Order: sequence, then structure tokens, then C-alpha cells
Amino acid sequence: MLTRPDPSDRNGAVQLLKDFIAEHAFAPGDRLPAERELIGRLGVTRSNLRKALDALEREGAIWRHVGKGTFVAEQGDGREDGLDLSLLAEIGHQITPVKMMRARQCIEAVIAREAAINASRQAVKKITEIKDRAKAAETWQDYEAQDDLFHHAIAEATDNILLLTLFEQLNKVRRAVAVNTVIRETVRPPESHTSFAEHDRICAAIAARDPKAAHDAMWQHISSVSARLFGEV
Repeated sequence: MLTRPDPSDRNGAVQLLKDFIAEHAFAPGDRLPAERELIGRLGVTRSNLRKALDALEREGAIWRHVGKGTFVAEQGDGREDGLDLSLLAEIGHQITPVKMMRARQCIEAVIAREAAINASRQAVKKITEIKDRAKAAETWQDYEAQDDLFHHAIAEATDNILLLTLFEQLNKVRRAVAVNTVIRETVRPPESHTSFAEHDRICAAIAARDPKAAHDAMWQHISSVSARLFGEV
């Protein structure tokens, strides 16, 4: 008979959390329940739960965003590849949101260009499906999770492990930058949400194998997001 991990032990709490994620078939991009609910369902203390969440984040199994929640990561999303994760976190605490968006603009525009050159049919299909899921999202949290997967899928479509790794490390810094000052006036993104049309243009350019259009569409998209959130371009 299998013995249930000890919830009062840190390692036991880590295993309980891993088992919970597996048993409920959480997929990459899915948001985990709030801490209060996890404490009740796992039977762990708040302290041990947070230690378990820290451990899974270091392993790359989950990622957390201030004000948005905890999400299941893409397989391999958190691999360290010899990089110091504490350094990435420190960068996240030092950089301003506007400078972070400028870095995204420079790097992701080039990534979109390379995706237009190298994306397979399957990669284009994946990008399109995620784009459509983002547009159909019922909540801002769901939209933001799909938006994250959309950008990750474009990086994967470059078929360039170095560009994908650069994107993933940039994404870790982005997640460490608190942008939870944004006030949402609706439960879900409205139909007029500008990112929908911007995502359409990026996807269309990649599907059309048009590197310049893909680069420009991504540049404009991130510029638009930055202006909407921070009043900066």
C-alpha cells in the first residue's frame, strides 16, 4: 500500500503538490487554485505550501506572476541551462516595466521574423489555435495564460534553441516585474481588445512566410501593449 506523503514535511508537501497537479491533469498555461484552496485540499500549512511552490518554480514545473496567480509551465519552460535563476529574479526586481517592454520589443520582433522563415505547418497551426483560444477566453486570467503560450509558441516556431532559450529567460524576468497596478473594468477582454487584431496580424504574417511583416507586427503589438499599460512606447 502506498503511503501518502507527510504534509507536515517540506518534501512531503512538494510531492503532494506534484500529485495534485498530475491527478487533476493541469495542462501548460492552466492556473492553479489560490493558496487558501490548496492549503485546504492538500492539508498543508501555508509555510510548507509556499516552500513547495518555490521548489516547483525552481524546477520549472510552474511559474508565478504577481497579481495573476500560479500557472503550470510548458515542459522544459523552467530549465536552467546553467543560468542563475536568482540573478534573473534580481534583474526582475531592478528593471522598470517600461525597460522590460522595450527589451521584449527588440527581442520578440526578431523572434517573430525568424518564425516566419522557419515555422513548420504544425507550428503555424499551434500558434493559430492558441491565438483563437486567447480570443475566446472567458476571464482576463485565462486570456493572459493563453497570451503567454502564444508568444512561447512563436519562439518555438523559430526552430532555434538559442532564440527559444533567450525568450524563456526574458519571460522569467517579465514575470518577476510587478504590473498588477492595471485595473480591469471588465471580467474578460472586450471584443474590441486591440491585442486580438494584433495577434491576427502576427499570425497571418508568420503563416504567409513574410519575415518583415511578422517583425513589424510584433514590434507594433508590444509597443501597443506598453502604451496601454504604462503610457510609454
